[in-house]
Amino acid sequence: MRNIWNRVAIGSCVAAAALVVLPLGLILWHLLAHGLSGFNLAFFVSMPKPVGEAGGGMANAIVGTLIIVGLGAAVALPVGVASGVYLAEYGRGRFATMVRYTADLLGGVPSIVVGVAVYGLVVLPMGRFSAIAGGIALAILMLPTLIRSTEEIVRLVPQSYRQGALALGAPRWRVTQQVVLPAARSGIVTAAMLAVARAAGETAPLLFTALGNRFWSTELDQPMATLPVFIFDYARAPYDDWNRQAWTGALVLVLLVTVISAVLRITVRRIRAH
Repeated sequence: MRNIWNRVAIGSCVAAAALVVLPLGLILWHLLAHGLSGFNLAFFVSMPKPVGEAGGGMANAIVGTLIIVGLGAAVALPVGVASGVYLAEYGRGRFATMVRYTADLLGGVPSIVVGVAVYGLVVLPMGRFSAIAGGIALAILMLPTLIRSTEEIVRLVPQSYRQGALALGAPRWRVTQQVVLPAARSGIVTAAMLAVARAAGETAPLLFTALGNRFWSTELDQPMATLPVFIFDYARAPYDDWNRQAWTGALVLVLLVTVISAVLRITVRRIRAH
């Protein structure tokens, strides 16, 4: 009887895991079915065509997405990881409680609200939409995931690691830097990937900050094209060719996040191997 119940429990766990993977599989299949037809070299190297003219690509949007997501990550990663380490290692008071509460609150704020806030705080004082404003909006969206995930991951590092290093006479900051962080490195990278993936597909905040641009532009203080905004505009357009390109853009966006995640994982593994 115990073997039967054991198999039932294992089968239930496998079924639950399959249910988790199923939505992702359906999304990928749907994107491949509708977007693969437009997946060609021209899509990556060509600029958008004028309204009503077939063809073209999203080269400017692909580059713009990489720039703005990179800006957001450059701001959010140091702040988020440092805050998470502080909460896990030193956060024992009212200030730490306030930081945790703020991170949880930011995690529940709709992205469009973040976009409106950055519009008022950055766009209006600058006098124009810009990639900088878009990067700040995405950084704010990344922070809650980074802070709370880093905190939990650092807490998982065994206390014996810290105690052993402290017993050898190492100061607390050096223990954190040279013992705790290397042990939690892979988990922190995973948290960073989750944060980047969460922000890379956001459209609403970019509509209020980076706005969009049908021309080639890499000026950080100017409006910049992004894949999510192009997908949004093309998907609701009354042109079949634009609708097809919207599906291809969604597929490319998923592939970009996948490639970035794979590169980070491979890099971490090589660092750990050495």
